[in-house]
Amino acid sequence: MQKATFGISGKRRYAVDLGSLVLEPSTSGLTHATLRAVWFRRKDRVTAACVGTLWDYLRPIPADPSEFLTDVADFLARSTDGRYGGRCEGRWDGTRYWGAQEPEIIEAHLRLLRPMLETYPEIPAGFDGWYVYER
Repeated sequence: MQKATFGISGKRRYAVDLGSLVLEPSTSGLTHATLRAVWFRRKDRVTAACVGTLWDYLRPIPADPSEFLTDVADFLARSTDGRYGGRCEGRWDGTRYWGAQEPEIIEAHLRLLRPMLETYPEIPAGFDGWYVYER
């Protein structure tokens, strides 16, 4: 991923939570990496604020784990394929919420997404962006 300015284009921009990287090694030789992110989407002339995760399967795993993924910057540099975009966990369009069913999670999402939509296209506090996939 590359850092970019916000702009309306065919490529979605993501703002990421720099402290949220999770690595889950598997026996298959791949590591599943996720990073919390927010983004805007537009459908049928309605802009919505979204929260979820960016993810990637990273390989190969070197013999020395210290040589593998060291930080979020490394994840962003190695995560270049954005065909599937972010995994949306909650979305707010100013009228309707879509996403989680648990009241605590809904409340947490709306505390983030409501002001995010109101200040469109500003980056929410606690996030860094905007990042765009190379392809």
